[in-house]
Amino acid sequence: MDVKLATALIVLSAICLSRVMAIDPCASQQDNSDLNVIPIYSKCSPFNPPKGDSWDKRIVNMASKDAARVKYLSTLAAQKTVSTAPIASGQAFNIGNYVVRVKLGTPGQLLFMVLDTSTDEAFVPCSGCTGCSDTTFSPKASTSYGPLDCSVPQCGQVRGLSCPATGSAACSFNQSYAGSSFSATLIQDSLRLATDVIPNYSFGCVNAITGASVPAQGLLGLGRGPLSLLSQSGTLYSGLFSYCLPSFKSYYFSGSLKLGPVGQPKSIRTTPLLRNPHRPSLYYVNLTGISVGRVLVPVAYEYLTFNPNTGSGTIIDSGTVITRFVAPIYNAVREEFRKQVGGTFSSIGAFDTCFVKNYETLAPGITLHFEGLDLKLPLENSLIHSSAGSLACLAMAAAPDNVNSVLNVIANFQQQNLRILFDTVNNKVGIAREVCN
Repeated sequence: MDVKLATALIVLSAICLSRVMAIDPCASQQDNSDLNVIPIYSKCSPFNPPKGDSWDKRIVNMASKDAARVKYLSTLAAQKTVSTAPIASGQAFNIGNYVVRVKLGTPGQLLFMVLDTSTDEAFVPCSGCTGCSDTTFSPKASTSYGPLDCSVPQCGQVRGLSCPATGSAACSFNQSYAGSSFSATLIQDSLRLATDVIPNYSFGCVNAITGASVPAQGLLGLGRGPLSLLSQSGTLYSGLFSYCLPSFKSYYFSGSLKLGPVGQPKSIRTTPLLRNPHRPSLYYVNLTGISVGRVLVPVAYEYLTFNPNTGSGTIIDSGTVITRFVAPIYNAVREEFRKQVGGTFSSIGAFDTCFVKNYETLAPGITLHFEGLDLKLPLENSLIHSSAGSLACLAMAAAPDNVNSVLNVIANFQQQNLRILFDTVNNKVGIAREVCN
């Protein structure tokens, strides 16, 4: 098979206004080869934002939910026992900010699934689900659907498993999810991404939800564990993918997810991808320092260093909204930022360093120093503005104050309009500037 046909390569060019008038910017390509990434509340998304909310208020509301997600990531990273078969994270994500179009079953049933780099297994609401949205997956309508029982290896890789000690019952599991919970059964069916079809893909078929934080049309896991997309696709994508996340202001399918080596940037700066055996699903990198303007912020080495035993270090995550540093790091960055801007500061939700926009010209740039790579954030990746336009806020915050808060999380607001490349075979992460609004 031609490598190009075996690789889901999707690049969506920026859509100019004249073209928007001529074609439907939300439509699929004629050959259904698109695999685009969009903000969850964009015009092309089937999900409706809260009525009356401006985009900045949505970010404030979403960022206020980050704390629970970061706490959960921290508790996962703090695990100290190693399983012979890594356990899927089943993470209690607070929200999902970006979605991709996926087709499940034969014939394919279209779902807008949340994209997440810090979980492994996929799950979708199934027909007959209690507490789910109106859009569900119907296994009975698929000719390629297959049940999975407790005897299959995949079943042992799901967190919250509720299989009996003996027998061959259906592989059922229960998981918490950011204050909500759901029950599901592990099944398998074909998964279509762009022109690629992955047969016998294992995922959770959700049959009951309690609470409102579970993604309405499911979640696609891009973690590093055995039930993730990279693992289940075998050699198809060669353990490599990248994405470009558009701004929250972007209305249409302007982001892109590239799976496999074809079409990836030829020249891109990279930093080593680290692996924590106690939490193998997360994408750890070595953050060595942070500069505010020309000042390298003094931070104790212990708050930056990667330590598999404690789970400390830095991860890149697509599901957290604003970057969270452990308190000593964030406090040092915030104080240096305030010092250089001057004036008085106020708070809006999770943002505690808001100032009059007139002072924005004084706002220093922030540079994240990784091993072998320096990333200077554009101002639009480090500041958020109020809808009235009168205030600008530093778009970062401290990690939750709990005993396991040892994890720094580089979040999606800071990743917007960048190509982030994950190469799990050569153990490196690449970052390059790319405008995908």
